[in-house]
Parts: sequence; C-alpha cells; structure tokens
Amino acid sequence: MFRHVVLFTWTEETTDEQKATLAAELAKLPGAIPEIRAFTFGPDAGVNPGNQEFAIVADFDNVEDFLVYRDHPVHQAAIAEHIKPIAASRAAAQFVFQA
Repeated sequence: MFRHVVLFTWTEETTDEQKATLAAELAKLPGAIPEIRAFTFGPDAGVNPGNQEFAIVADFDNVEDFLVYRDHPVHQAAIAEHIKPIAASRAAAQFVFQA
C-alpha cells in the first residue's frame, strides 16, 4: 500500500465558508478517482499547540495509482480553486506501508 499525507495551515483571511467548500470538494475525490482506496481529511483536533490546521490522508494500492490521483484533473482543480487560495503552508509525505 502507498500512503499520501498532506498537512496545511490556512491564511488568516480564510473563512469558514471557504473551509466548508474545500471539504465538500475533497469529499468528491473518491467518487471521481477510482484509484483511491481510502481517503480521510479534517481539521486538527486542537489537542496539541503548534499543529498544522488540516490533514488529508489518501491510500493507494501502489505508486502508479497515486500518480493518477496526483495528476487527475478533478484533484488538480480542487487544489487550484480551493486549496491554493487559502493555504499559508503545506507539508506532504508519501510512504509505502503494510496494510
């Protein structure tokens, strides 16, 4: 299995409406991209100070399926239209794991 993890902080100007719209758009990705095996996302729980504000975790069968997701037009549109306008920072990692 192949896992993709992305962490974001938002700009100070980011509105609750923008966050809700982003969540709605992210929820569409598994239906649009069949290569996704598991897809979870959400805001930080606020338990520890200094955390990133939002996380996305996506699982794939292999690297090739991740690349389909990465380059998929629906995914790229979500990034361009709903993430880039509000992201202050982004961190990501991909790794292979045993299910």
